[in-house]
Amino acid sequence: MAATASAPDPRRAAKPPSPMARPAYRRLMVGWFATNLGDSALYLVLAIWVRELTGSDAAGALVFLFLGLPALLAPWAGQLADRVHRRPLLIATNLGTACVILALLLVAGPEHVWLIYAVTFGYGLSAYLTASAQSGLLRDLLPDEEIGAANGIFTSIDNGMRIVSPPLGAGLYVLAGPWAVVGVSVAGYLVMALMLLTVRIEESEPEPRGEGETYWHEVSAGFRELLRDPLLRLLTIAGAVGFGLTGILNATVFPLIEEGLQAGPAALGPAQAIQGVAALAGGLLSAMALRRMGERRLFAWGMTLVAVGSFAAFAIVQWPLPEEWMRWAGIALVQWPIGFGIPWTIVGLSTLRMRRVPRRVQGRTSAAMNVSINVPQMLMLALGTGAMALVDFRWLLLAAAIGIAAAALAVWAGRGLDEPADAAAPVAEPPSGAGRGAEPTAAASQHRERPTSG
Repeated sequence: MAATASAPDPRRAAKPPSPMARPAYRRLMVGWFATNLGDSALYLVLAIWVRELTGSDAAGALVFLFLGLPALLAPWAGQLADRVHRRPLLIATNLGTACVILALLLVAGPEHVWLIYAVTFGYGLSAYLTASAQSGLLRDLLPDEEIGAANGIFTSIDNGMRIVSPPLGAGLYVLAGPWAVVGVSVAGYLVMALMLLTVRIEESEPEPRGEGETYWHEVSAGFRELLRDPLLRLLTIAGAVGFGLTGILNATVFPLIEEGLQAGPAALGPAQAIQGVAALAGGLLSAMALRRMGERRLFAWGMTLVAVGSFAAFAIVQWPLPEEWMRWAGIALVQWPIGFGIPWTIVGLSTLRMRRVPRRVQGRTSAAMNVSINVPQMLMLALGTGAMALVDFRWLLLAAAIGIAAAALAVWAGRGLDEPADAAAPVAEPPSGAGRGAEPTAAASQHRERPTSG
């Protein structure tokens, strides 16, 4: 009897939608890789350079302050990104950032340290402007079902560069001086500008300010959008609390290494590498996890893992381990859950934001999210640093762990805010040009939406 072939099950044959199928997206991945390589190498080298020029630890640490201060201007950067065409803005910003970094060539001695600070502030501000504009492009150019995968891919690149670029930049600085690192960074921004020039993009048109709307009302629209949607509001507040408290982990990182590993500050490098590898793994798996869980549960699992790592940090300093291999295993139990969990929270939160807010508020909501994550973290870092003079750092770690766990529990309890099963289809129309031969692409918006933690 002849065998009969059965038709393949379309549910099995269908592959998850991926932005990697778009040639232009792949080209701009090259640009994002290049800018991340230069950016991650430069910020650390600037601190080392200032330290060598001045001989002052405090002066070197000020580099990180000037890198963080532009977060306060992020709402204005987001407002600009929503009121102009984004592709020309991104090209101009990348070219302008390259010119700003080239100003470092004028530094000749300690009397020019102010110029390093100014360049640090300028290139830090450009990161917020590009994040806001890139978020809008991503929302314009990709259908809803590809946004999570795009966020996961770029978050993976971002975290992968956190592993490679800092030691690469420091090594290049030692071998060839600061000018070599400046050259690598400038080249990265020029590559991104070139990639943007090669892509055809059909953007949503900029919208004028509404009648009777004040400038401040317009600038603050991003915060109102984040708080308007109940689920987005829950995740935004939980993210502000949870990531804010990771600032305490950053403040206590050196005593954690000294007490937990019983090692000097140099051990921070390998410890951070563990977190970096975990973050890379978390980013690579985030798109698959998002399809299975949805944004809320992905965020909740990510924040839960950060809480697990925070409790482990308290445990290894409260009950020291006798053997060196045990201490390194304990540090891995701290760094791995934190590193793995952070990309899941970022991808869950940013994907929900991009799906649920209008296209021409994307820049302002991206900026508002950056402020809600980075400013509390910066404030808690300062508070934790000061509090260690009065309180044993162990109790600060425990307090941070409890607060992060509470943020995770609040999101787990918000299951009633999930979309119904029949609402899983995209809620917005496909991007302009999709399915008509256009080559849309996207650049990552997570450059400043990803906090770091110790």
